[in-house]
Amino acid sequence: MNTPTLIQIIGTALFALAVLHTFSTKFFEHLAHTQPRHAGIWHLLGEVEVVFGFWAMVLMLFMFSVSGKQQATAYLESRNFTEPMFVFAIMVIAGTRPILLAAGATVRLLARFMPLPRGMAMYFLVLAFVPMLGSFITEPAAMTLAALILRDTLLSQPVSSRLKYATVGVLFVNISIGGTLTPYAAPPVLMVAGKWQWDTWFMLSNFGWKAAVAVVVNAGAAMLLFRHQLGHMGRRAGGEASSVPVSVVLVHLAFLATVVVFAHHPSVFMGVFLFFLGYATAYQRHQSPLILREALLVAFFLAGLVVLGGLQQWWLQPALMAMDADAVFFGATALTAITDNAALTYLGSLVEGLSQEFKVALVAGAVTGGGLTVIANAPNPAGAAILKEKFADNAIHPLALLVAALLPTLVAVLAFRAL
Repeated sequence: MNTPTLIQIIGTALFALAVLHTFSTKFFEHLAHTQPRHAGIWHLLGEVEVVFGFWAMVLMLFMFSVSGKQQATAYLESRNFTEPMFVFAIMVIAGTRPILLAAGATVRLLARFMPLPRGMAMYFLVLAFVPMLGSFITEPAAMTLAALILRDTLLSQPVSSRLKYATVGVLFVNISIGGTLTPYAAPPVLMVAGKWQWDTWFMLSNFGWKAAVAVVVNAGAAMLLFRHQLGHMGRRAGGEASSVPVSVVLVHLAFLATVVVFAHHPSVFMGVFLFFLGYATAYQRHQSPLILREALLVAFFLAGLVVLGGLQQWWLQPALMAMDADAVFFGATALTAITDNAALTYLGSLVEGLSQEFKVALVAGAVTGGGLTVIANAPNPAGAAILKEKFADNAIHPLALLVAALLPTLVAVLAFRAL
């Protein structure tokens, strides 16, 4: 391991504080109630989506004071912010009324052909079909759709806290592994697919079918366990189907598809997104309020993770490379809980001469652990931002999420290691 620089040590310390902060947001919300004079700042620090952006700002202040303006600016400009920008654009478009109506209609149509009560079938499809759909429309889009459907159906009425956390745990895990049917939809796969020449057939044969088994088992188990609380998911609000013309839905789907196709080219997809905003404004009568605030907060979170994560290579890469193929699977699964899984696979891609077995184990471990925490996988903050209003204190408790995600994660471990 190379001797770390002062900035790297500061960056790692601040990264550790940021991780600790994500598990302490409830404490800051408590301070907001007990110290109303400064409630504003405590509420701000109590937002999970603000955590990494806040500590990234602290890091940059240190860097400006220690290294100077030129070096600090150069570091920021060396970071790749394509992912935060893409997640912002895809969240806003996928969260529009026309897209949600199209997704909801598809799920209801599929539910009609399942030999299950409508509510159980809807629940299963949202936790199984939508995450695997993420392999084609990207994981952030799938997360946005699934979270909004769950918010407006399952969580539209009071349900038990156990059901809420079990659902989020399964959703986060299934989204993370459900994007592995193709080489472009899951961020940790995207980081390595081009360099390691992994195509769709490789992904299906080494990851996709195993992930599909785990997704179905996780969704089916949750459905059976909470079957008595799912009846209201099958009900449908009257008049929804005719509220948006088919032509408007098709235009929205075209915007969504274009952003997905150009996901690696921010100059293109952000331009398309601006055109979309103009179209949405022109046809505002067919829109619900755009989720701009939620999407901006998620983008801020991911941008902060990019800034802080860029200084963790000095200890993460040696830790990964010291493991063999078996150990790296479990090591990556555990490390993913405290850092973005795409960062882990990116570090692996920098090393030459890795065996195919090691590469597969690294990526499998990274996607397996992607549901354990909000920071483990890029789409997770999007789901948390949409669903948190339905939880006590408007927050998804990190420890409760970790516990809820353990069993679905174990199923994913068995699928990738035993099948």
